[in-house]
Amino acid sequence: RRIVAASIGTDGSDGPTDAAGAFADNQMKDYCSINSIDYNDYMNKNDSYHLFEKTGGLIKTGPTNTNVMDVRIMLIK
Repeated sequence: RRIVAASIGTDGSDGPTDAAGAFADNQMKDYCSINSIDYNDYMNKNDSYHLFEKTGGLIKTGPTNTNVMDVRIMLIK
């Protein structure tokens, strides 16, 4: 299966970080494997920011001044 998932805050930030959120797909696991990145280690530390920073999955929009909601999108083929 091909899967793409994204989680984004409409206000342009996620907690104390400069990222609005992140996205991941099947290629992220391959990227981690090729680059010796232990994604389970980041997840166990609740450190998704640095994992997605390394994989290129961070979404940075800057402040949007609209705090409507958080958006979660997942596409599965």
